[in-house]
Amino acid sequence: MKVAAIFAAAAVVAAVPSTVAAAELPVEPIVIGLEPQFVFDRYVVDNSWAIKYKSQSLERVFHAPRKSERNPLIAGEGNHVQVRRRPDGTYQLWYDVGDGGAGESSGHAVAYAESSDGLSWVKPKLGLFERDGTKDNNIVWPGIGTHEARTLFPLSIPDSQRRGWEHVALYRSKRGLHLVGSRDGLRWEIESVTPIYKLHSDTHNNLVHDPQRGEYVLYCRPKHIYRTFQGDVIDTGESRRIARLASRELWTAWQGEPQTILVPDELDERAGFNCFYGMPTVRYGGLYWGALWCFKMNTDIHTELAWSRDGVDFERLPDRPKLIPRGDDGAWDDGMAFGQFPWGEVGDEWRIYYTGWNGPHEANADQRQVGVGLAVVRKEGLISMRGPKSGGVLVTRKLVWPGGDLVINAEASRGELKVRVSDEARKPLDGLNYDDCTPLTGDGTAQVVAWGGKSLNQLAGQTIRLEFFLRDADLYTFRAGGRRE
Repeated sequence: MKVAAIFAAAAVVAAVPSTVAAAELPVEPIVIGLEPQFVFDRYVVDNSWAIKYKSQSLERVFHAPRKSERNPLIAGEGNHVQVRRRPDGTYQLWYDVGDGGAGESSGHAVAYAESSDGLSWVKPKLGLFERDGTKDNNIVWPGIGTHEARTLFPLSIPDSQRRGWEHVALYRSKRGLHLVGSRDGLRWEIESVTPIYKLHSDTHNNLVHDPQRGEYVLYCRPKHIYRTFQGDVIDTGESRRIARLASRELWTAWQGEPQTILVPDELDERAGFNCFYGMPTVRYGGLYWGALWCFKMNTDIHTELAWSRDGVDFERLPDRPKLIPRGDDGAWDDGMAFGQFPWGEVGDEWRIYYTGWNGPHEANADQRQVGVGLAVVRKEGLISMRGPKSGGVLVTRKLVWPGGDLVINAEASRGELKVRVSDEARKPLDGLNYDDCTPLTGDGTAQVVAWGGKSLNQLAGQTIRLEFFLRDADLYTFRAGGRRE
């Protein structure tokens, strides 16, 4: 049975005009490789227009993830969750436990749960650490002592950097940010602990590997100069911002200082959200994807989507749709909703886990409860480019085709989608024009485009443009797949 059957049926969509991204322009022809190519941020897109351009346009459409009807999956626990799926299919979940108070003395520790399907979770009795006078618990990292930790963020890094550990995680303590290794995700080895930066960034920090730039990127708070409460400072400032620090080496003392990259703008201020609590970030398909925690001081928190090509200049949609909104009044997550990246991919869907609270940030621990929720969206389907009912065209920049078929993630069941292949000057290639293309009129994340039996495999290594005709259809991504010789 498809996972989608257990979720609410309707997805919220919001349409906004397409605009040119602020990211740096690529060098053409673009060597796209085998990664999925997202079209909504226009990095690989050169131009687009509607056939009836005076009255219609191509639009970017946000597709809101659907919250599971089974939420909360875990009740009463689950702050700052991180979920990973092992090769054997087992889901592993790490989360922060404590009394919900503020500061380093609030009894925080890291606990563990696991699942065979990512929906029903078991908290095993591990007997590793004593808490509340007993070892009959699921604690995997203590909240006290020299190696105190408040969160564990498992990293996606090259095998060459794992030092033999199946899991490598980032954690923070009063002493700063550290790396730690584990062979099973349960027993984290004290001897592997390596400090990388002395920074009291009291949020869910995360670290991303960027193979294209050959560096590791940390997203944190700029606590080194704001809210330090040291020296003769008239105003300690606001540290609830998103800061960035990068290093080409991982297991070493990082150099430099975090630089602030995201500050609430006028739209945030008008809505009363004048702080950013944190931003779990993942790199996928040439983009950095951020789950931005928008904070109304000192009450509500919801999650919005941010993205970037370089990991520095992040963008958001102008109408600021919510990636993970707070629940309705009286719901288990009506106070705060902390969406987490990376997502998990199951078939044709992305699973986004999140922490929900039924009270505001300022509430005392006994006035609010926490839980773990799940929201699901189409694979690579958070934002699409939608053609109008009379049709529109989207033209790519010059691309070096790597070989293989053209595979697209698109929804065309209301209309149709066709593709023309042209040269650098937009002259259609023989046998690869719109009239030669078999129209796509279905919905799928991996649909193969054909032109009378032809494919793009014959164009391996050549520079081309792809011209998509969208009539009442949504295009999410395209990529090279299938045959390659």
